[in-house]
Amino acid sequence: MNKQQKPPTSEMLTGWHGNLNLVYADRLGATQVTHSQVKAPLKVQRPFYPEGKAVCHSVVLHTAGGIVGGDRLSQSIRLKPHAHALITTAAASKVYRSNGQPARQTINIQLDSGACLEWLPQETIVFNGANYQQDLRVELAPGASWLGWEITRFGRSARGERFLQGEWRSHTEIWQQGHPLWIDRQWLPGGEEIINSPHGLAGEAIIASLVWIGQPVSSEIIEKARTLWSAREHQGQAGVTRTQGEGLLCRYRGSSTAEVRNWFMDVWQLLRLSLLERRAIKPRVWLL
Repeated sequence: MNKQQKPPTSEMLTGWHGNLNLVYADRLGATQVTHSQVKAPLKVQRPFYPEGKAVCHSVVLHTAGGIVGGDRLSQSIRLKPHAHALITTAAASKVYRSNGQPARQTINIQLDSGACLEWLPQETIVFNGANYQQDLRVELAPGASWLGWEITRFGRSARGERFLQGEWRSHTEIWQQGHPLWIDRQWLPGGEEIINSPHGLAGEAIIASLVWIGQPVSSEIIEKARTLWSAREHQGQAGVTRTQGEGLLCRYRGSSTAEVRNWFMDVWQLLRLSLLERRAIKPRVWLL
């Protein structure tokens, strides 16, 4: 019997109440972690600087191996003026079958003037029967920039598993000086109808979003992002639009993690070169 099939224990019913608190600051052109406080099962590795001291790469770990019913996880991240950080995860996140309780993660991010955060977690796998909600809120000061993506797989496709039971919610909000720049609320209840509906998964297993909000994005960049998709051989569906805050939004629905990651990384490189005048350097954890 594997982990997600075990009968609930008292520990599982209680769940993890973990948190992570990070603060980054610019020190003479070098971005440093000036405050780090963690509580299991969340943990952060020491900073990496594969592209020089200006950009701090951080890797967040979930030491319990996955999220179960009753878990309450929270992250609080702040970048002080002109700090630049890239945050990713050590591996794909797993949300296990619920033991009868919902699991929830809350992420609050504050970006001060001139700061830039690239929020690039690896894939999240939502097991059949999971009950999970993530709330992510970003507060952008004028002159700050945000690039984030979310790649979610419903069911362990390699085993033939589909998301027939359970519930998944993802709420993302980006605000600036009390005004919403982008609000995205997604809800997927498990079941054949929504999985097969053209307004749901349309028979696919993966949905993904990439959003950039900061410096205005030109029509030329929008077209280049579309061309980066159409120039590849692909099986899924994708689209590129401009957000209300003159940013860029990419959507994907398909069956291949590699397909969407390769496209997202191409778009990331495009935005890096066009708007930040810096080449994208893959975090080394992606290469393991």
